[in-house]
Amino acid sequence: MLHPHSRRDFLRYGSASMAAYGVLGNSGGMRVHNGNEAPLKVGLIGCGGRGTGAAVQALSTQGPVELVAMADAFPDRLKDALHQLKDKDHGVEARVKVTPERCYTGFDAAQKLIDSDVDVVLLCTPPHFRPQHFEAAVAAGKHVFFEKPVAVDGFGVRKVLAAAAVAREKKLSVVCGLQRHHQKGYLETMQRVQDGAIGDIVAARCAWNMGFLWSRERKENWSDMEWQLRNWLYFVWLSGDHIVEQHVHNLDVVNWAKGMHPKRALGMGGRQVRTAPQFGNIFDHHAVQFEYPDGTWMFSECRQIEGCRNDVSEHLLGSKGQVHMDGERWSIEGATPWKYTGEQNNPYQSEHDALFDSIRNGKAHNEAVYVAESTLTAIMGRMATYSGSEISWDDALNASAAPPGLTEYTWGAVSVPPVPVPGSKT
Repeated sequence: MLHPHSRRDFLRYGSASMAAYGVLGNSGGMRVHNGNEAPLKVGLIGCGGRGTGAAVQALSTQGPVELVAMADAFPDRLKDALHQLKDKDHGVEARVKVTPERCYTGFDAAQKLIDSDVDVVLLCTPPHFRPQHFEAAVAAGKHVFFEKPVAVDGFGVRKVLAAAAVAREKKLSVVCGLQRHHQKGYLETMQRVQDGAIGDIVAARCAWNMGFLWSRERKENWSDMEWQLRNWLYFVWLSGDHIVEQHVHNLDVVNWAKGMHPKRALGMGGRQVRTAPQFGNIFDHHAVQFEYPDGTWMFSECRQIEGCRNDVSEHLLGSKGQVHMDGERWSIEGATPWKYTGEQNNPYQSEHDALFDSIRNGKAHNEAVYVAESTLTAIMGRMATYSGSEISWDDALNASAAPPGLTEYTWGAVSVPPVPVPGSKT
């Protein structure tokens, strides 16, 4: 079992600039890049929109760096991403050094890239694949940027935690896509919370309520596997549902503030509007209550339904005041009122700056544990809404792989499990 964090561990959840979790000091056996050394070689795994954006950010860091390899299941996605990266509007085209023989496609593409001479891998595939790709990258001694969430079930989280321990031993740098940890407004707010600006946190609430995202209609020539991979948001085995894929950001902020993860979850949810086949088998709304080991509660909700009131925010209720955060504004009400007026930095860029700076300076920076814990928090919430039952942290952590439990990947049939029915034992 993972142990809850104490308040003293609070700053472990911050960025590299704030004594972040897992900083291990000078390199030891770690390879240091500085001065006039050869460029850091980057490989991109997963060439969708987020992967392309991550590559631009990696190539926009200080110091010599080159994108030398790309991997995706689909040749057309890789081709489109490479075309975008060479667009002068991004300003990184001179650092794109990908040759045809370094363009890997198919289900073994990721492993081929990891087996190459890249120094850093960017893991931006659908979340289902992230644990195995992270495990392979760490085994091969690569530094890693990986998007959130890092798994879709407890089985995957266990893989990530095991690989995170190996990464620490090897002094590899690992940065995740929970970019709020690199956003100056959040960092200053969290520092004030830790300094006692609102006293003890007695409750919290958070939300990611919005309209529809993209979806793709199935084409006649697509197999089950191709359809699901190209429409991955809507299949539990690939995305974990939007409570895991998206709401993890908000849940992570509250875990960060509390310095611990919840011990159990109760919730409800359903599929009210998105009922067509292209929406797979996920819910379109969730509402979850999470209890922390100190007896306090987080009240969480997420929704992807058009025409409703939107809200993406986190709120902390303390014994001396309240904190309000929404990704653009941060404020404190109560005994020590305050409003953030500092720089609005680009946290997506800052997380890559932190990763590459840690590599060049030989100080391993490892964010894998807190992203794994926040991912499991979201998984625990999903399990509670799907089942209608109380779910403990250990229930979620020890769960087996989610259906369909594929043992091999082929371009063939992949069944879609039915939409979960709370209270059903089937």
